[in-house]
Amino acid sequence: MSNILIVDLHISADEFLRHYQGAARHVSCRARDGRRVQFPTAILQRFVSHSGIHGSFKLELDDNNKLISVSQIGQP
Repeated sequence: MSNILIVDLHISADEFLRHYQGAARHVSCRARDGRRVQFPTAILQRFVSHSGIHGSFKLELDDNNKLISVSQIGQP
């Protein structure tokens, strides 16, 4: 059985560059249901645009809260 979290992210291109350069390795945010979630920045690289990362994302976790998949489900 998996666990689904929905997060809304708005990370500017400059801020994401800090992550990409290694100054920050994890994104920490609050899911829509109020839970705090932290995950590696690297999983977002395929969603980066010239303006950064903006939109809603579905994170699927296993029973041990390990990430199974991430997908973008909406844009602002």
